Amino acid sequence: MKSTSRLFAVIKSERFLTPGNPTGLTGLLTHPAPRSQLIYLYSSTLDKLSKIPEHSVYRQSAEAITKQRLSIINGFKPPGYEEWAQRAKNKIEEHPNIFGKDRDPSSVFMSAQLTEEKDARDVQWDNRKQPAGLEGTRTPEERSQASGVATRAAFTPEADIVQWENEPPLEASQIAEIEDKIGAGLIEEVIQVAEGEHQLVDTMIESKSWEDLEEKPPQGQWDYFARDQHTPGTQEPPKAKN
Repeated sequence: MKSTSRLFAVIKSERFLTPGNPTGLTGLLTHPAPRSQLIYLYSSTLDKLSKIPEHSVYRQSAEAITKQRLSIINGFKPPGYEEWAQRAKNKIEEHPNIFGKDRDPSSVFMSAQLTEEKDARDVQWDNRKQPAGLEGTRTPEERSQASGVATRAAFTPEADIVQWENEPPLEASQIAEIEDKIGAGLIEEVIQVAEGEHQLVDTMIESKSWEDLEEKPPQGQWDYFARDQHTPGTQEPPKAKN
């Protein structure tokens, strides 16, 4: 079921949905890049599922729905996608040490994270802190050393910085069509489900759920829950009265 605010956005003929706007569901905001996010989650989930034996029922079911939804997402290209893909391809070729060679632009995903900048010289090793210095008046030699520390140059890590251009956004009508084809609510809800499945695969691999139980169940333990045990046949329809 779609929220009222999302339906109004389509009715008003807004070409693009505004990232961060309310979706009409409490705590769920409009995602800025649902297509690339879902392609990443589905592709990564399929890679993880390949580590599970093919006979696993969980792998078979999860793989089927993941491939089906990934095919739906790949069937939609945002306006300007071809031009963006060419620019992204050129950027990848300029920095093979970062992206690797022959990399598909659609398989490059960037995420921004707010991290506190730290000077590597201030990192404490083995959780051991340096002893505190002496307090009070310092000698001229100590003061000169302290001023040198205070004016040291800022530390910059030796790493290539690449300005990556994000994939163009889908139109509101395209997102609405994707939601109709998947049939699982708003695309933000689909992302939440994909994130949960992406994490669940790790748990299934860790627990090796496809293996037999260490202790075999007693004979007939699960017979009660089998199908057609309590309703052996279909009730005959009542006979028509003359």
